[in-house]
Amino acid sequence: MKAFKEHIRNTFNLAYPIIIGQLGFIMMGVVDSIMVGEIGAVPLAGATLGNSLFILIFIIGLGVAMSVTPLIAILVGAQRFSECSIYFRQSLIVNLSLGFILMSITFFCSDLFEYLNQPHDVAVQASSYTKIVALSILPTMLFHTYKQFIEGFSIMKPAMIIAIVANIINVCANWVLIYGNLGMPALGLDGAGWATFSSRTFMVLAIMLYVKNKESFKKYDVNFHFRNINFPVIKKILKVGLPSGFQYFFEVGAFTFAVMMIGWLGTNQLAAHQIAINLASITFMAVLGISAAGSIRVGNAVGKRDVTEVRRAGFAAIMIGASVMLTAGVIFITLNNFLPTLYIDDPEVIGIASSLLIIAALFQMSDGIQGVGIGVLRGLTDVKIPTLITFIAYWILALPIAYLLGFTFNFGVQGVWVGLLLGLTASAVMLTIRFNIKSKHLVEF
Repeated sequence: MKAFKEHIRNTFNLAYPIIIGQLGFIMMGVVDSIMVGEIGAVPLAGATLGNSLFILIFIIGLGVAMSVTPLIAILVGAQRFSECSIYFRQSLIVNLSLGFILMSITFFCSDLFEYLNQPHDVAVQASSYTKIVALSILPTMLFHTYKQFIEGFSIMKPAMIIAIVANIINVCANWVLIYGNLGMPALGLDGAGWATFSSRTFMVLAIMLYVKNKESFKKYDVNFHFRNINFPVIKKILKVGLPSGFQYFFEVGAFTFAVMMIGWLGTNQLAAHQIAINLASITFMAVLGISAAGSIRVGNAVGKRDVTEVRRAGFAAIMIGASVMLTAGVIFITLNNFLPTLYIDDPEVIGIASSLLIIAALFQMSDGIQGVGIGVLRGLTDVKIPTLITFIAYWILALPIAYLLGFTFNFGVQGVWVGLLLGLTASAVMLTIRFNIKSKHLVEF
């Protein structure tokens, strides 16, 4: 019991800076929605579509980038420090190449909103906004190259501090560019996009400066350059990274398709969904932080070839994730009528969003367990079966049920959300069982 408590404490100490940093990243979208909501439901709905598409595409890149952290953690646990710089340089090649591809795809897809049966005025604003935030994919992928590398060494606080400062920059830039303050033209939703791009560019410049000047990293040659291409290492990164990216893609994709279905119901339903999903995204960023910490702890134990420590690290992380999300669920139920008023003053939108927060409260614990489950399995470099699990949970179970309840049985947006609740619960159960099985038998790295 003492050893398990120590794992909980150590995991939490790793997790909280990541949680704050992840919250900083998602808070840019939350702040954009709050500030854009002041100029109307149409720009808010446009932000919903734009951010949904951006996250759907970018999440693949984020999954690939995040895979480097457990790989570095395994090398650290095994004390194979000389290989860490090789993984950094190859991840730089992978992330920038993938970032350019994802940016191009986002640009192309931003013109498709009109063909998805969305309200015309919403689609026009969403398309323009998405093109702008697509530009932020390259600096964000470069930021995560450095971030995931240093987090493999359990160094978490620099990214947290940078994310906090970046949010301050984002708020100030929003105030200037959305509303046209300080003599600038009022750009509305597009202004929020340019503010996000500016703050994310700051993030990559700040972390590059930190890592370059940190004495302990100079021996790893972390300068921005390419020496050679190491195909075996790139293959290892992609072997873990691509399935990890598609795990997130299947989950986020399900929620994005749900956005499209909700768009068929009307602008107010879409705006209400944006409010509720923004709030749920805040808690999910906390889960991603715990997931990343659990991945590092499991990876270190894998490097040491210690099965007992692997299991303790993994289940401690799952327990923390479930506890945090249970607390979030209580908050959502208690404040379900108040929280939507932070975004908009439209009574109908507030009423719909309040009902969605009740459903969000019910799936918080499932979301926590499945989110951390993906992370601790990644620490084992087990990604193929978890990817299949996420596909089944969201695309075979959640979405068909969401459509059936939302449209066939006419429960509307609430029915769609119940379908998502069932998918998250199925994912949580299957991923926990998978970790319990795989953590008993470690593979060679």
